[in-house]
Amino acid sequence: MPITTCVFDAYGTLFDVAAAARQAADEPGFEALKDKWPAVAGHWRLKQLQYTWLRAVADAHADFWDVTQDGLDWALEATGLQGDPKLRQRLLDLYWELQAYPEVPDMLKALKDGGMQTAILSNGSPPMLDGAVRSAGIGEVLDDVLSVESVGIFKPHAKVYDLVQDRFRCARDEVLFVSSNGWDAAGASGYGFVTAWVNRAAEPMDRLPWTPAHVLSDLTSIPKLSGL
Repeated sequence: MPITTCVFDAYGTLFDVAAAARQAADEPGFEALKDKWPAVAGHWRLKQLQYTWLRAVADAHADFWDVTQDGLDWALEATGLQGDPKLRQRLLDLYWELQAYPEVPDMLKALKDGGMQTAILSNGSPPMLDGAVRSAGIGEVLDDVLSVESVGIFKPHAKVYDLVQDRFRCARDEVLFVSSNGWDAAGASGYGFVTAWVNRAAEPMDRLPWTPAHVLSDLTSIPKLSGL
């Protein structure tokens, strides 16, 4: 069936999760972060994801903002930057203002102009996602922003992907699901979505029972991939 609905993961897919640490490293007062920001950003993101998986398996759900803070605290300790409350607070503040990748606004506009339904489907809590969408200025080209908080479990649980069908009343194979997380794209493939993995870092394919239908280096070709 033709694609009618394009759904995007948020963090790392539409929004650059490294932007908070990168920006803070250039600000006065945070010189200690100058050479360590790539490690902080990498640890932060990895632990943030790992904690969502562990909480899902353990049936110990928490708001994604709590998970994000826990991940940052681990990253700061791992890089020897713990004990600086001003740095910690600045990084957390910047996470609410993450930059979108450069191609995102034009890509989403092309989808909407072509008649596609568009949405975010994210582990993020509604307030976090609202802040990111407003900061990036992409609210007008999204039909909805869907959060796992409405089902109380993180991706890649099927209940999360169910949110798309519940909202848009479309068949699974009418959905193009796009994520920068290989495991997320794989999980959505197993669910029945057409999937695209945005593999900006040229990472190896995750060893899972399912694989993404498409592997991309950025989001530029999404309108064409959707059939426009």
